[in-house]
Amino acid sequence: MPIYEYESKEDGEVIELMRPMKDADLPVEDPKGKGRTFKRKMSVFGVSGSAHGSASDAPSQGHSTHVHSSGCGCGRAPGSCSN
Repeated sequence: MPIYEYESKEDGEVIELMRPMKDADLPVEDPKGKGRTFKRKMSVFGVSGSAHGSASDAPSQGHSTHVHSSGCGCGRAPGSCSN
C-alpha cells in the first residue's frame, strides 16, 4: 500500500497516510481534531547513479555516492546534505 502526503490548507502541516490507491484523493480526517482541510500533495524523491553502474559509482572509504540536488529526498537544503 502506498504512503501519501497531505498538506493542511490552513497551517501547512504535512501528514503521511498509508492508503490504497483508490482512496488516495478521498477526504482526510484531521488527526488533531481541529477541523482542518487536507489536500494530497505531490511527493518527490531523488534517485542518482547510472543504470549500469561503474567502479566510480561505488562508495569509497565508507562514504555514500549520494548526489545532492534540488529534488533530493533527504529534505535538506542544496549543499547541506551529509549523505
